[in-house]
Amino acid sequence: MQIRVGKTNSHKNFFFKCNHCNYSYETPMPIFISNVLPEILDVEKANIERSFKNGNIKFYESQGINGLLFRKSVGKIESGTMVCFGDKIEIIRGFPKIRRTLMLEPSLKIHFDQEVAVEEKMNGYNVRIALINNRIIAFTRGGYVCPYTTKKAPEIMDMDEFFNDHPELVICGEMVGTENPYVTHHYREIGNLGFRIFDLREKSSNNAMSIPDKIKILEFYGLPGVKLFEIMDIKDAPKKIFDLVFKLGKDNREGVVIKDPSMEIDPLKYTSSQAHNGELQYAFTYPFDFGRSFFFSRVIREGFQAYELNESEDEIRHRAHMIGESILYPMIHTIKHVANDNLASENIIIHVDNMNEAEDFVRYLRDLGVVATVHSFEDGKAIIRRVHQSTTDRISNFLRGGLY
Repeated sequence: MQIRVGKTNSHKNFFFKCNHCNYSYETPMPIFISNVLPEILDVEKANIERSFKNGNIKFYESQGINGLLFRKSVGKIESGTMVCFGDKIEIIRGFPKIRRTLMLEPSLKIHFDQEVAVEEKMNGYNVRIALINNRIIAFTRGGYVCPYTTKKAPEIMDMDEFFNDHPELVICGEMVGTENPYVTHHYREIGNLGFRIFDLREKSSNNAMSIPDKIKILEFYGLPGVKLFEIMDIKDAPKKIFDLVFKLGKDNREGVVIKDPSMEIDPLKYTSSQAHNGELQYAFTYPFDFGRSFFFSRVIREGFQAYELNESEDEIRHRAHMIGESILYPMIHTIKHVANDNLASENIIIHVDNMNEAEDFVRYLRDLGVVATVHSFEDGKAIIRRVHQSTTDRISNFLRGGLY
């Protein structure tokens, strides 16, 4: 049964119409949460009710999109899922978490079958793009509608024909480049801003298209995909992937995602030492705005990678030296910066048509709990200043003699 959603004057009631029997009825929100939503998602009623009560399912409205946002996973429904209201209910499932392998060779043997497809993992931010209420909308990993990405993605690539033919599909990809407002990284082939597609998935089921079919459809519509290095035999994969990740690291690139060509087995990711150190360097620039698990996991990756590669004492010493520099130098720089009565902050550059668009993006960041302001706007270039408040406050406190 398909359900169409009509307009209401409040979030308390919803007006539904069944397309098959043409029967209409109005239902209070508690009934929608308890009876309709579990049926739509095929999730236990008690799980939905408990998550809604705990605030893990919340009302969300942005950029003309209304719906329910899943802040945490509920049963098989991933965190970041959006149940969008409009002419009909659209379910945009959250992007599944990709597990990481620390020991490449044994993981490949026990996880995959005959072959693996090895694609580049790019350093940007995860975006899902879908057709909602006849509009192309970009959702971030957390399920939020990003106004900047929603505007920029159609400028980067023409998706109209694709969505006209495949409104049931979701484009999953990475926004990358030096004017990426979340994760800035230089790719010489991309420049300021670009997009690379790594998955095509069905809206409600979240089933992913196979690698060969995905490549065919992206080529047909002229859409940019991540680089597929090779579909390789599982026996040859460990050495080939080690060599590939080493080369990627030397080129200051992140790593690879290893996939079953049919996409019936969950993918794995494996990243370079340079990527680990880059993340540590950024995190220790703002050490009190990142959790300890963030730091710990990067160091753990380095230890297992060094072990599996059977590195020499000199190679391990070099690796340890790089980790130490990634931790201490940026942190000391920030302490000195705050000691001189400055904020621990960073500038984000975005190109927008007017000041209103820049302010709209800042409002979106504030909704996410980010302290940000429009520092300047001139000739379509906006500089957004993001303040890392926790790092600023805690360093200031310690400098005044506060105790740790």
